Amino acid sequence: MQIAYNARDLTEAHIIAGLLGAHGISAHVGGHYLQGGLGEIGAAGFTNVQVDEDDYLEARRLIAEYEGAATEDGRSVPPVNDAGEFYARWFLLLLLAVAVGFVLTL
Repeated sequence: MQIAYNARDLTEAHIIAGLLGAHGISAHVGGHYLQGGLGEIGAAGFTNVQVDEDDYLEARRLIAEYEGAATEDGRSVPPVNDAGEFYARWFLLLLLAVAVGFVLTL
């Protein structure tokens, strides 16, 4: 099996797997148990969609169509700005700064 898509989260991975399944491509979503590794913070980047090597090129073509969903005039839709991921990164940075400050006071 090859990784056809690295998803931001579990939901997106299942959307892609469903898209591929609708076109007759068997897909496996990996990374289910890694999502809770950071507690309630929405962990990102741990999930992927895997397909058989024979289906890899067709899967990548379908995913490319999905990612570049065109408007009526043929221009690509700009990607959605994920503010949640932005705030999660700043929260983790703040948490790290507090931890370093705590260790330095010991």
